[in-house]
Parts: sequence; C-alpha cells; structure tokens
Amino acid sequence: MLDVLGLEPDDEHVYRVLLGRPNSTPVHLSDLLVLSRAHVDKALCRLVGWGLVTRSADERYTAAPPAMALGALIAQRRDGLRTAEQALVTFAEEHRAAMTGSSITDLIEVVTGVDAIRHRFLQVQQAARTEVRSFITAPFVALPPDENTAEPMALDRGVLFRAVLDREVLAEPGIVHDAIDSLRNGVQLRVADHLPMKLVLADADLGLVPLAVTPAGEPGAVLLHRSGLLDALDALFETVWRTAHPLQLSGTGDEPEATVEVGPQGPTELDRRILALLLAGLTDLAAATQLGLSPRTLHRRLRHLMDLAGVRTRMQLGAHAVRHGWTQPLRT
Repeated sequence: MLDVLGLEPDDEHVYRVLLGRPNSTPVHLSDLLVLSRAHVDKALCRLVGWGLVTRSADERYTAAPPAMALGALIAQRRDGLRTAEQALVTFAEEHRAAMTGSSITDLIEVVTGVDAIRHRFLQVQQAARTEVRSFITAPFVALPPDENTAEPMALDRGVLFRAVLDREVLAEPGIVHDAIDSLRNGVQLRVADHLPMKLVLADADLGLVPLAVTPAGEPGAVLLHRSGLLDALDALFETVWRTAHPLQLSGTGDEPEATVEVGPQGPTELDRRILALLLAGLTDLAAATQLGLSPRTLHRRLRHLMDLAGVRTRMQLGAHAVRHGWTQPLRT
C-alpha cells in the first residue's frame, strides 16, 4: 500500500505493528512478524531515517503519528513529481526543437503486433498533459474500452477525454455500460454515422493510427510525432466532433423488466436510456439487446412514451424528447 512512497513490504509491516505496539524492541518485532532480526533492523533503520519511527535510548521503537509522518512523505513525493513535470516540459521543448527539420523516419514510427500497439496505446494516453481525443471503431485492435487502464489514471490527474464513437460500435456487447461509466467519470462522448479510421491523439504532440493487417497477418499502426500530418488529424477530429451527436446516457446498471413501469409525470431512467440509444441511431433490436430487454418490452415502452408525449410517430417522439430534456442524464 505504501510502496508508492518508497517503502518496502517489510518497512510497512514493521510500521503498522508499531502503530499498535509502541515501545517495542527489535526482538519483539521479529517474533511478532516472523521476520529475521536482520530484516527487522534494516526496516527500522529506514523508518527512523524517514521520520516514521522514533528510537529511545534503550533501543525501543515507536511509530510517529501517521498524519504527520506520512503526510510529510506524501508532500515530498508531490514536490518531486512537480519537479519531474517541470523537467518533462523542458525535455519536451528540447525534443521538439531537435525534431525540427528531422527526417520523416524520426516523425513516424511503425508499430506492428497487438502487444506493441496496446503498449503504445496506453503510452500515448499516459503522455497526455491536458487532453486525449479519440475515434472509436470496431473491431477493437489494441484492447476494448473496459480494459483501458490508462484512462482512469489520466482522468485522475485532470486530463480531459473526448471520444467519438462510430455508430456501429454501440451494438458491441457491453459498450453501453462502458459508456455510462465513462460519462459518469467525466468523459465526453459523441456518435458519428461513420468514422474514417481509428485514432488517438495526446494533446497536439502524439497520435496513434491503427492500420490494416500486414501481409504477415499482424495488425499494424503508426505513431506520429508533431508534424503537418498530425496537425491534419487534429483538424479532422475537431471537424467530426462538431458534427457528431452528443451521447447522453443515464443509469447505474440493469433494471429488471418487471420494475420499469412509466410514472405519470415523465419517463423513467430506463426510458431515457432507450431514447438516448435510439436517437444515437441504434436499431430497436440492438437497443433492446444492449439494455437486456426483449424487443416486445422495448416497443411497449416506446408506445407508452408516445402516449405520454401526445405524439403519433417516432420522429415526433424524438423531437419531443429533445425539447423536453428526456434524454438528459440523471444525477447518480
């Protein structure tokens, strides 16, 4: 748990024991932890050096208060990360200057194989300082959205995520639940009728574009550094983003069909999800599959919504839903 602060497992074990047993001797700690005396002495030496443990004149050890001792270590680590971030900016500028006038082979890296593409896909997101933008199409080459471990880490450090989904992706199993999780975490999602390619952009510095399968049968991709080609992909994303349909889903999970009756005052949470998917372009069958409903139940929901809205056609229902905010996500 405390390895992020530089502590080794033995250090953490000794410190946690001392929290409940102040004034312990090394021999006592060795017996309690079933560790050799040499390991205990080494851990105590490190803990005293970090200020996490105090030693008395008679060789007894006591843990320092966690809020004070660990708080100081955390503050030091934050200061170190700020210094590293400043160095990153400096190094990035030096790299850009060095890349000016570089050959095309320095600006484009060819990546071959699923593992290599997955590695670069995660690295591009980890390198982002302000924003990650992406086009998401099926099939998934590197890894499916629910296995993108770099996204939550980047979101935690304040990176903005904007993604455009190809409409066909919404028919992929589980994608709606992944979209709900992403929207709840602050990711902005839109849907386009058709996307020309897969794409991941980190700020204006890096771009990853998966390519067709190579003659050897392996998937390939190109990693682009700052260049005129990357600027063109930047402009392409923004153009598609402006014309794409915002995806707004609500809900925290599946609802049993027996408990989804419409209330007299407006649509339920499930109804909002049905409307959002249909407005995004899914067929009735695809929307029902994503929501775990039968087509008959979905049609019944739509019929009730049309009665509630006082309209006679799907088109009129869609217009009414948009006008009255029926597709807005609910608070969770």
